Amino acid sequence: MKMTILGTGCAMVTECYNTCFVISDEDKNFLVDGGGGSGILVQLKKAGIAIRDIHDIFVTHKHIDHILGIVWLIRAACQDIAKGKYEGDLTIYSHAEVLEILSDMATKLLAKKQVAFIGKRIHFVEVKDGESRKVIGHDVTFFDIQSTKDKQFGFMLDMGDGGRLTCCGDEPYKEHEEQYVRGSKWLLHEAFCLYGQREEYKPYEKHHSTVKEACELAAAMDVPNLVLYHTEDKNILSRKNLYGEEGATYYSGNLFVPDDLEVINL
Repeated sequence: MKMTILGTGCAMVTECYNTCFVISDEDKNFLVDGGGGSGILVQLKKAGIAIRDIHDIFVTHKHIDHILGIVWLIRAACQDIAKGKYEGDLTIYSHAEVLEILSDMATKLLAKKQVAFIGKRIHFVEVKDGESRKVIGHDVTFFDIQSTKDKQFGFMLDMGDGGRLTCCGDEPYKEHEEQYVRGSKWLLHEAFCLYGQREEYKPYEKHHSTVKEACELAAAMDVPNLVLYHTEDKNILSRKNLYGEEGATYYSGNLFVPDDLEVINL
Protein backbone atom coordinates (compact mmCIF):
# COMPACT_ATOMS: atom_id res chain seq x y z
CA MET A 1 0.00 0.00 0.00
CA LYS A 2 1.03 3.60 -0.53
CA MET A 3 -0.29 7.07 0.14
CA THR A 4 0.05 9.92 -2.35
CA ILE A 5 -0.21 13.30 -0.66
CA LEU A 6 -1.91 15.53 -3.22
CA GLY A 7 -1.95 18.62 -1.00
CA THR A 8 -0.57 19.55 2.41
CA GLY A 9 -1.84 23.06 3.16
CA CYS A 10 -4.56 24.67 5.23
CA ALA A 11 -7.47 26.61 3.74
CA MET A 12 -5.82 29.85 2.61
CA VAL A 13 -2.50 28.57 1.27
CA THR A 14 -1.10 29.81 -2.03
CA GLU A 15 2.25 28.00 -2.08
CA CYS A 16 0.81 24.48 -2.02
CA TYR A 17 -2.54 22.74 -2.50
CA ASN A 18 -5.12 22.14 0.22
CA THR A 19 -4.80 18.92 2.20
CA CYS A 20 -6.05 15.80 0.42
CA PHE A 21 -4.54 12.42 -0.39
CA VAL A 22 -4.99 9.06 -2.09
CA ILE A 23 -4.48 5.68 -0.41
CA SER A 24 -3.68 3.04 -3.02
CA ASP A 25 -3.54 -0.74 -2.83
CA GLU A 26 -2.29 -2.08 -6.16
CA ASP A 27 -4.73 -0.67 -8.73
CA LYS A 28 -7.39 0.47 -6.23
CA ASN A 29 -7.48 4.08 -5.08
CA PHE A 30 -9.26 5.73 -2.15
CA LEU A 31 -9.34 9.55 -2.34
CA VAL A 32 -9.80 11.52 0.87
CA ASP A 33 -11.10 15.07 0.32
CA GLY A 34 -10.75 17.12 -2.84
CA GLY A 35 -9.20 20.43 -1.89
CA GLY A 36 -10.65 23.79 -2.85
CA GLY A 37 -11.19 23.57 -6.59
CA SER A 38 -10.09 22.35 -10.01
CA GLY A 39 -6.53 22.14 -8.74
CA ILE A 40 -7.40 18.59 -7.70
CA LEU A 41 -7.37 17.63 -11.39
CA VAL A 42 -3.88 19.08 -11.76
CA GLN A 43 -2.59 17.28 -8.69
CA LEU A 44 -4.01 13.93 -9.80
CA LYS A 45 -2.49 14.38 -13.25
CA LYS A 46 0.91 15.17 -11.78
CA ALA A 47 0.62 12.16 -9.49
CA GLY A 48 -0.22 9.90 -12.43
CA ILE A 49 -3.60 8.89 -11.01
CA ALA A 50 -6.40 8.80 -13.58
CA ILE A 51 -9.96 9.77 -12.66
CA ARG A 52 -11.16 6.46 -14.14
CA ASP A 53 -9.03 4.64 -11.55
CA ILE A 54 -10.75 6.29 -8.57
CA HIS A 55 -13.96 4.58 -7.43
CA ASP A 56 -14.08 5.54 -3.76
CA ILE A 57 -13.98 9.03 -2.24
CA PHE A 58 -14.44 10.15 1.36
CA VAL A 59 -15.21 13.78 2.24
CA THR A 60 -14.43 14.63 5.85
CA HIS A 61 -16.49 17.83 6.12
CA LYS A 62 -18.04 20.74 4.26
CA HIS A 63 -15.27 23.36 4.45
CA ILE A 64 -14.48 24.77 1.03
CA ASP A 65 -10.83 23.65 1.09
CA HIS A 66 -12.02 20.05 1.33
CA ILE A 67 -15.26 19.85 -0.64
CA LEU A 68 -15.09 22.06 -3.74
CA GLY A 69 -12.65 19.82 -5.59
CA ILE A 70 -15.17 16.99 -5.30
CA VAL A 71 -17.58 18.78 -7.63
CA TRP A 72 -14.86 18.88 -10.29
CA LEU A 73 -14.19 15.17 -9.77
CA ILE A 74 -17.88 14.37 -10.20
CA ARG A 75 -17.90 16.34 -13.43
CA ALA A 76 -14.73 14.63 -14.68
CA ALA A 77 -16.06 11.18 -13.81
CA CYS A 78 -19.38 11.91 -15.55
CA GLN A 79 -17.54 13.01 -18.69
CA ASP A 80 -15.48 9.81 -18.69
CA ILE A 81 -18.63 7.73 -18.13
CA ALA A 82 -20.31 9.42 -21.08
CA LYS A 83 -17.30 8.65 -23.27
CA GLY A 84 -17.18 5.03 -22.16
CA LYS A 85 -13.83 5.58 -20.45
CA TYR A 86 -14.98 4.94 -16.88
CA GLU A 87 -15.76 1.35 -15.89
CA GLY A 88 -17.81 0.68 -12.80
CA ASP A 89 -19.28 3.24 -10.42
CA LEU A 90 -18.00 6.08 -8.24
CA THR A 91 -19.03 6.06 -4.57
CA ILE A 92 -18.70 9.16 -2.42
CA TYR A 93 -18.89 8.60 1.35
CA SER A 94 -19.61 11.25 3.96
CA HIS A 95 -22.12 12.31 6.58
CA ALA A 96 -25.56 13.53 5.54
CA GLU A 97 -24.87 17.28 5.55
CA VAL A 98 -21.91 17.01 3.17
CA LEU A 99 -23.80 14.72 0.80
CA GLU A 100 -26.74 17.12 0.71
CA ILE A 101 -24.40 19.97 -0.22
CA LEU A 102 -22.66 17.93 -2.91
CA SER A 103 -25.96 16.78 -4.37
CA ASP A 104 -27.27 20.34 -4.42
CA MET A 105 -24.13 21.77 -6.03
CA ALA A 106 -23.92 19.01 -8.62
CA THR A 107 -27.58 19.35 -9.53
CA LYS A 108 -27.37 23.14 -9.88
CA LEU A 109 -23.92 23.48 -11.47
CA LEU A 110 -23.42 20.50 -13.75
CA ALA A 111 -25.03 19.82 -17.12
CA LYS A 112 -28.23 17.78 -17.09
CA LYS A 113 -26.55 14.94 -19.01
CA GLN A 114 -23.95 14.76 -16.23
CA VAL A 115 -26.49 15.00 -13.42
CA ALA A 116 -28.30 12.06 -15.00
CA PHE A 117 -25.49 9.75 -13.87
CA ILE A 118 -26.01 10.61 -10.20
CA GLY A 119 -27.79 7.74 -8.52
CA LYS A 120 -26.99 5.45 -11.46
CA ARG A 121 -23.22 5.52 -11.71
CA ILE A 122 -22.33 8.19 -9.15
CA HIS A 123 -23.48 7.23 -5.65
CA PHE A 124 -23.68 9.33 -2.47
CA VAL A 125 -23.44 7.01 0.53
CA GLU A 126 -24.04 8.28 4.05
CA VAL A 127 -21.83 6.91 6.81
CA LYS A 128 -22.56 7.24 10.50
CA ASP A 129 -20.40 7.33 13.60
CA GLY A 130 -18.70 3.98 14.13
CA GLU A 131 -19.95 2.50 10.85
CA SER A 132 -17.62 0.32 8.77
CA ARG A 133 -17.56 -0.09 5.00
CA LYS A 134 -15.45 -2.16 2.64
CA VAL A 135 -13.32 0.29 0.61
CA ILE A 136 -10.57 -0.76 -1.85
CA GLY A 137 -10.74 -4.20 -0.26
CA HIS A 138 -10.18 -2.95 3.31
CA ASP A 139 -12.47 -2.40 6.26
CA VAL A 140 -12.80 1.34 6.88
CA THR A 141 -14.49 2.61 10.03
CA PHE A 142 -15.76 6.18 9.97
CA PHE A 143 -16.13 8.22 13.15
CA ASP A 144 -17.50 11.60 14.20
CA ILE A 145 -14.64 13.72 15.60
CA GLN A 146 -17.24 15.77 17.52
CA SER A 147 -16.09 19.10 16.14
CA THR A 148 -17.50 22.18 17.81
CA LYS A 149 -17.43 24.00 14.46
CA ASP A 150 -18.99 21.96 11.65
CA LYS A 151 -19.72 18.24 11.68
CA GLN A 152 -16.61 16.34 10.64
CA PHE A 153 -15.63 12.71 10.35
CA GLY A 154 -12.31 10.89 10.45
CA PHE A 155 -11.64 7.26 9.61
CA MET A 156 -9.62 4.18 10.53
CA LEU A 157 -8.49 1.78 7.80
CA ASP A 158 -7.59 -1.84 8.55
CA MET A 159 -4.41 -2.37 6.55
CA GLY A 160 -4.85 -6.15 6.51
CA ASP A 161 -1.44 -6.86 8.04
CA GLY A 162 -2.50 -6.32 11.63
CA GLY A 163 -1.91 -2.59 11.34
CA ARG A 164 -4.31 0.33 11.23
CA LEU A 165 -4.13 3.75 9.58
CA THR A 166 -6.10 6.47 11.32
CA CYS A 167 -6.98 9.95 10.10
CA CYS A 168 -8.28 12.49 12.64
CA GLY A 169 -9.54 14.91 10.01
CA ASP A 170 -8.22 18.47 10.25
CA GLU A 171 -8.81 19.15 13.93
CA PRO A 172 -6.84 18.03 17.00
CA TYR A 173 -7.36 14.59 18.51
CA LYS A 174 -10.08 14.28 21.16
CA GLU A 175 -10.29 11.63 23.88
CA HIS A 176 -13.25 9.78 22.38
CA GLU A 177 -11.04 8.93 19.37
CA GLU A 178 -8.63 6.87 21.48
CA GLN A 179 -10.15 3.54 20.40
CA TYR A 180 -9.17 4.38 16.82
CA VAL A 181 -5.87 6.18 17.38
CA ARG A 182 -4.08 4.24 20.12
CA GLY A 183 -1.71 1.68 18.67
CA SER A 184 -2.37 2.63 15.07
CA LYS A 185 0.52 1.86 12.75
CA TRP A 186 -0.03 5.20 11.00
CA LEU A 187 -1.58 8.43 12.26
CA LEU A 188 -2.49 11.36 10.02
CA HIS A 189 -2.83 14.53 12.06
CA GLU A 190 -2.99 18.25 11.36
CA ALA A 191 -0.21 20.57 12.59
CA PHE A 192 -1.01 24.14 11.66
CA CYS A 193 2.38 25.55 12.64
CA LEU A 194 5.39 25.22 14.91
CA TYR A 195 4.73 25.51 18.64
CA GLY A 196 7.24 28.34 18.69
CA GLN A 197 5.11 30.25 16.16
CA ARG A 198 1.76 29.75 17.88
CA GLU A 199 1.49 33.43 18.82
CA GLU A 200 1.97 34.41 15.18
CA TYR A 201 -0.40 31.90 13.57
CA LYS A 202 -2.88 31.42 16.46
CA PRO A 203 -3.74 27.79 15.69
CA TYR A 204 -5.96 27.30 18.73
CA GLU A 205 -8.34 30.02 17.58
CA LYS A 206 -8.76 28.03 14.36
CA HIS A 207 -9.32 24.70 16.14
CA HIS A 208 -5.87 23.46 15.14
CA SER A 209 -2.75 22.29 16.93
CA THR A 210 1.01 22.61 16.56
CA VAL A 211 3.81 20.22 15.68
CA LYS A 212 4.63 19.80 19.37
CA GLU A 213 1.13 18.72 20.36
CA ALA A 214 0.67 16.35 17.42
CA CYS A 215 4.00 14.68 18.20
CA GLU A 216 3.25 14.41 21.90
CA LEU A 217 -0.05 12.76 20.99
CA ALA A 218 1.59 10.20 18.71
CA ALA A 219 4.12 9.35 21.41
CA ALA A 220 1.41 8.93 24.05
CA MET A 221 -0.73 6.78 21.73
CA ASP A 222 2.15 4.42 20.83
CA VAL A 223 1.98 5.32 17.14
CA PRO A 224 5.18 4.41 15.24
CA ASN A 225 4.48 6.50 12.11
CA LEU A 226 3.12 10.05 12.15
CA VAL A 227 2.21 12.17 9.10
CA LEU A 228 1.73 15.91 9.65
CA TYR A 229 -0.30 18.01 7.22
CA HIS A 230 -2.83 20.88 6.93
CA THR A 231 -0.13 23.45 7.68
CA GLU A 232 0.51 27.13 7.03
CA ASP A 233 2.62 27.81 3.94
CA LYS A 234 4.83 30.74 4.95
CA ASN A 235 7.61 28.30 5.86
CA ILE A 236 7.02 26.07 2.85
CA LEU A 237 10.66 25.92 1.67
CA SER A 238 12.00 24.97 5.09
CA ARG A 239 8.86 23.35 6.52
CA LYS A 240 10.14 19.78 6.34
CA ASN A 241 13.31 20.59 8.29
CA LEU A 242 11.70 22.98 10.77
CA TYR A 243 8.79 20.69 11.61
CA GLY A 244 11.07 17.66 11.71
CA GLU A 245 13.45 19.31 14.16
CA GLU A 246 10.69 20.45 16.50
CA GLY A 247 8.89 17.12 16.24
CA ALA A 248 12.00 15.11 17.14
CA THR A 249 12.04 16.81 20.53
CA TYR A 250 8.72 15.20 21.46
CA TYR A 251 8.45 12.09 19.29
CA SER A 252 10.95 9.32 18.57
CA GLY A 253 8.95 7.48 15.92
CA ASN A 254 9.01 7.97 12.16
CA LEU A 255 7.90 11.52 11.47
CA PHE A 256 6.75 12.49 7.97
CA VAL A 257 6.29 16.11 6.92
CA PRO A 258 5.46 15.59 3.25
CA ASP A 259 5.47 18.05 0.40
CA ASP A 260 2.69 18.08 -2.18
CA LEU A 261 2.78 14.98 -4.44
CA GLU A 262 5.09 13.08 -2.12
CA VAL A 263 4.44 9.32 -1.97
CA ILE A 264 4.70 7.44 1.31
CA ASN A 265 4.94 3.65 1.32
CA LEU A 266 2.68 2.27 4.04
